[in-house]
Amino acid sequence: MSREFVIGLDIGTTSVKACVFNLNGNLVAEAERMNTFYYPQQGWVEQDAVEIERSAVCAIREAIEKANIKKNELITLGFSAAMHSLICVDINGKPLSPALIWADGRGAALSEKVMETQGDEIYSKTGTPIHPMTPFIKLLWMKETEYKPYNEAKYFMSIKEYLIHRWFNQRVIDYSMASATGLFNPTTLKWDYELLELTGIDQEQLSEIVAPTERLTGIKNSIAEEMGIMPEMPFVVGAADGQLANLGIGAILPGEVAVSVGTSGAIRQITNGFKISENRETFCYSFTEDYSIVGGPTNNGGIALQWLKDLMNYEDSFEKFLAEAEQVAPGAEGMIFLPYVNGERAPLWNQNAKGNFYGMTLSHKREHFIRAVLEGITLNLYQIGKALEKIAGEPEKIYVNGGLARSPLWLQMMADVFGKEVLVPESHHSAAWGAAWTALVAIEKVESFADIKKNIPMGEVIKPNKQTNEFYKHMYEKYEMMVKDLSKYF
Repeated sequence: MSREFVIGLDIGTTSVKACVFNLNGNLVAEAERMNTFYYPQQGWVEQDAVEIERSAVCAIREAIEKANIKKNELITLGFSAAMHSLICVDINGKPLSPALIWADGRGAALSEKVMETQGDEIYSKTGTPIHPMTPFIKLLWMKETEYKPYNEAKYFMSIKEYLIHRWFNQRVIDYSMASATGLFNPTTLKWDYELLELTGIDQEQLSEIVAPTERLTGIKNSIAEEMGIMPEMPFVVGAADGQLANLGIGAILPGEVAVSVGTSGAIRQITNGFKISENRETFCYSFTEDYSIVGGPTNNGGIALQWLKDLMNYEDSFEKFLAEAEQVAPGAEGMIFLPYVNGERAPLWNQNAKGNFYGMTLSHKREHFIRAVLEGITLNLYQIGKALEKIAGEPEKIYVNGGLARSPLWLQMMADVFGKEVLVPESHHSAAWGAAWTALVAIEKVESFADIKKNIPMGEVIKPNKQTNEFYKHMYEKYEMMVKDLSKYF
């Protein structure tokens, strides 16, 4: 009986991961290559698309070698990618600029101006919040500052589009990645002419919009040889990491919410149609022709804990650092942390937001600060979840993945704050598995997206403590009031 395997390629901000799965969702092997960040000026964050493309090729080859599989046993590969990157590209596909990634804030002042004048109109049309993370704002900044690569560019691409063009000589973008640009109209599934006109570009400079199941064939022989794959093997466009994380974790039905927390974080739910919030608190990005994903991203997940660890010169492992918080009861003896150390997206959408410790006393020690930061991250996610609830309804199940999901303390905290059972998959590579499953759907190896629920190895279920949940309800009321009161000082 022949063996069959699939790869999910997850092109993240921090790293590129190639994950080999069997068709039941079991991880067989993985390979990861870290991405380099460049900070040419305060608030600017860039990456090198060429470096990331090379990392992707190497990661694929390394994962295949680790899995010890034959070329003909690998049947397809699906793409997952971080959203909001932008590269200026010449007619031959050569980058003229670095990749400006989601964390790049050079368009902050321009974003505030657009928010004041056209914010409601644009958000209601696109479902994409007005924020410097978006390619829409990045392009406006390039136009206004006469950015040289912008003036010389033939095309504009995300990092994922660049890889696809480099390997297949095709310019395509899926619904979700297009939606995240802020230039896409989810009701028409087309580029929005008026927004393109504002940025000074035309749709010929952007990629063709396709479904996530779009198949890619005809990879360059030299690239296939480098990867160690059959050149006729089909690749599949896939989608953005948020949509695919929901799919890969199984949060695809009404009432099923996915929470991902790594360096940053997000809370999301798949919904039928296009739904936006009255106060612009959430995003709504397309996934397929019929389904979208609503939710909110936070800048402040593990990055806030890493900041505290560095600040305290704690040299032991991250696991031991977090474990110190177990010594402290919920509430950190009155200390509350607003986690906006890296600005904030949802629910504030304010890059000028600042972090804050409230309630510090002489009795507070390191373990209290760690507990307060963990709770601040979690209460922030809960606040985003409350905004999401207005659109999609109260959550029934919460699926959790990402680096912080490896902490038993934080998983229990999530269950206690939300007052819901928390489900955790055995593998934390949910976006990669979602990409791999999308590829299997595309090549008709499996029947539907929904069937993935039968093929997700799940771990334990964490149940909430009712007494602790009641405590956190009262704590959240104070947290929410503090956010509202302090926001005017950002």
